This record gives sequence, C-alpha cells and structure tokens, in this order.
Amino acid sequence: MNKPLRRIAIFCGLLVLALLVRANWLQYVEAEKLNTHDKNRRVLIERYADERGNIIVDGKPITGSVKTDSADFAYKRTYVNGPMWAPVTGYASQVFGANQLEKLEDGILTGNSDQLFFDRTMAMFTDDEKKGGNVVTTLNGAAQKAAFEGLGSKKGAVAAIDPKTGKILALASTPSYDPGAFAGSATADETAWAKLSSKDNKEKPMLNRALREVYPPGSVFKVVTAAAALEHGKVDDINAKTDTEEPYILPTTRTPMKNMVRGCENATLKYALQISCNSVFAKLGDEVGRDKMLETVKKFGFNNDELDTPVRAAMSRYNESMDRPGNSLSSIGQFDTATTPLQMAMVAAAIANDGKLMKPYMVDQLVAPNLDVISKTKPQEMSRPLSSENAQLVRDMMENVVENGGGRKAALGDGVKVGGKTGTAQHGEKNSKRPYAWFISYAMTDDGSPVAVAVVVEDSGASREDISGGGLAAPIAKDVMKAVLDSKR
Repeated sequence: MNKPLRRIAIFCGLLVLALLVRANWLQYVEAEKLNTHDKNRRVLIERYADERGNIIVDGKPITGSVKTDSADFAYKRTYVNGPMWAPVTGYASQVFGANQLEKLEDGILTGNSDQLFFDRTMAMFTDDEKKGGNVVTTLNGAAQKAAFEGLGSKKGAVAAIDPKTGKILALASTPSYDPGAFAGSATADETAWAKLSSKDNKEKPMLNRALREVYPPGSVFKVVTAAAALEHGKVDDINAKTDTEEPYILPTTRTPMKNMVRGCENATLKYALQISCNSVFAKLGDEVGRDKMLETVKKFGFNNDELDTPVRAAMSRYNESMDRPGNSLSSIGQFDTATTPLQMAMVAAAIANDGKLMKPYMVDQLVAPNLDVISKTKPQEMSRPLSSENAQLVRDMMENVVENGGGRKAALGDGVKVGGKTGTAQHGEKNSKRPYAWFISYAMTDDGSPVAVAVVVEDSGASREDISGGGLAAPIAKDVMKAVLDSKR
C-alpha cells in the first residue's frame, strides 16, 4: 500500500473509532440523562401513557388521572380541591412540566423509578397495566382546610408542624391556583398558564409562600432572642427587672428604640414579651451579641440553604456581618432578618418540644402499586436550640401572651394550654407599606404538644391601624390547632 492510501486508511479508521466511541458514550454514559431530559418528548409521552399514582392525605387521594382524546398523551392529571393543596402537590402538566411533590416523586408516581423495577417486571408477565406508586403525605386534611379557609381572600401563608416528629400538618398559601387548569395540552390550558405565570400577575398565585417566601418576622422573632438570652446566661429570671432605660438608645448611635406600648422601662422579660417591648429585646440582643445570636438562630434553622421537606424551603436569614445597632434591630425581627412561615413554625415547635428541633418533612411513605411500602421517613432530630429548662421558661412567657397579652384570640380552653406570640412586621421604604401580621403558637396537652403553627397575613385589605398579629393571624392559628386536636380525639 502506498503512503497516501495508508494515510487515508488510518484517517478512516480513526473516524470509525471516534464514531464507535461516540455511539457507546451516548448509549451507556449519556443514556440516562437523555432518557430523562425535559426536552425529550418521549419522556413526556411515557409520563402520561399510563395512569399516574396519587398523592395521599388522610388515606384519600388528592390527585387523580383521567383519559384524554390526545394522540400523544393517554392521561392527564386531575386534582381534588386543587387550590387548597397546590402548595403541597405542585403541578404536573403535559406541556409545562412539573414541580414540588409532582416533580420530586415523579419516578414513583409514573412507576418508572428503579424502586418499582420488580412491579414493572411482574406486570410484563401478568399482562397487567403499568401503574404508578403513591406518595403518602404527613398532612392533616382538617388542619389544611382550616388554614386555607382561614386565610380566605387574604394574602398570606400558614405552616403547621407536629413538634414531636417534624411532620408537616398544614401548608397553605393564598392566593392560590388550580394545578388542573393547565394539566392538559389544549388552548385553554395554555391560556390559564400564561395568566398565572405572567410577570404582570402581581398576586403571584403560583408562589408557595409557606416555603418559598421570606418576610420580616417582626415581634414573633422576640421568642428567639429570649431563647438566646436564656441560653447564653444573660437572663436567668424571667420575672426580674431587665434594667432597660426608656428611651433605650441603640448602641453606638443616638437613635432611640421606639416602643409601640407603655410600661417597657425596666420591664421583666415575661412582661416585655407580653406587651412586646422593642427596647427590652433590642437591649438583650446587644447583650447577647451578634455571634451568640447567630449561634442560637442557626440552631433554630436560620441561614440553612439546604432545608428539604422534600420540597426545598427558601433560606431564612440572620445577617452574619452587621454592626451592633443592626444586631439590636435584628433581635426584634427587623433590619435584615427575614424568615419563611415554615421557619417560624419550627421555632414554635422546638420550644414546645422541650428545646428539641425535629427536621420538618411532608412525605410519610412511598407506596408501590401493590401497596407494599417502598420507603418510610423516620423522624430526625436537627438540633437543640435551647435546653429543656429554658424551653419551659419561654413557654411560660408565651402562654402568658395568650392568657394576658395580644394572643387571647388563640386560646382554646378545655384544659389545652396555648403559647403564642404576636407580631406586626414593618416593611417597605421608611416602613411605608402595610405591615405583615404574624402569629406563632403551639397547643399543649397532657401528652405534650401535637401542633405548632405559624401564620403570616401579608395583605388583608384592612386599614393599617387595624392590622395586628393578634387580630388577624391568631384566629387562623387557633382554628388550625383545634383541627389537629379534634382529629386526635
């Protein structure tokens, strides 16, 4: 063979080798990525080729599947009380994809998960139709209904947790949307999606406010500051005077810390929480110091950007580099402090659970089509933000808020102790916007606390003067707690 032909043969051999390498790379290395890629239409067709498994609450499905006339998609997703459950389920759309539980547990729901390989194999031999598995949630239907109906036309969110396990019992967000409105591929579905997802839609109905929105917590954050002061030895007697001047001047400044109430000068910690003295808690935050405050808030779950329920929650934050006056303001839930409703429910839950914070979760079990349990979530301790003794002291103060302070509308009676804290969080340039109304609480029975709740009302339509955590948010928290207690009787 002459030299030019040999070069051509070598070049062609290299081309064949490259082709073989590329083909094998696609078949074995990239196969899974390509098979599951959102732009792969075969994935979508297969996803809706069979009846999808369901998301379960209280033993009943809150989702379903219905036959379609589409040439590509045999089934489409349906929802029971879609707007009420949207913050839990998310959506599964033939055109616009999926999110939240519908996306995170897609493999189980479609039946394509490796965990269901045996079921798929058996179906081939028995000639049974392929079916998806079910996702059994921790949610309490009555509590969710109470939260959703309590919010009503108001913009806001509710998160409720079982303090002893971390099970999420309610997760409501308003205004909401119906995931079934755009589950198909018709023109009406596209119109519904365009309206809901438009940047011009200022109501943001598709925003999961309970998990994904962060708000200034205002005075509900004072329970965290109280816990930090007790944990770091700045207070050992909640009934002792705090030596707080009136007016209290923010450290290193000439700026007085304004109180919205009278009686804060030298108030005890217990009374200061009852009437919500800004000065007492701003002073306490400075005495604890930024670094020690950070130590406590992180144990409660702040500054954690990997909190999965399994839907990931937005990070609640406490500034790690602010100066002394900034720390004082942050200690009363203002300045740069921001939190999700879920995070504040976690704070109330840890206090109710003797200082032990359990990791919040909303999926209890994954179940195969034949009802075999594939996996079950085990309660997991996250941290211990405060000792059992200090948790009891904070509970004494929170229960006093409900008995004698602004939280009276959350009282349940019948021997049930309720601890709570109201909050009215200022926001906007020079605090010009309507404040957010907050309330966090827990219910305590002889068997411990079965529920802790956080409620935020973002925009109620009420006048600025009428907005308060005790007036707007506390009644909602009461109804949610009552629903949980009634379901256990």
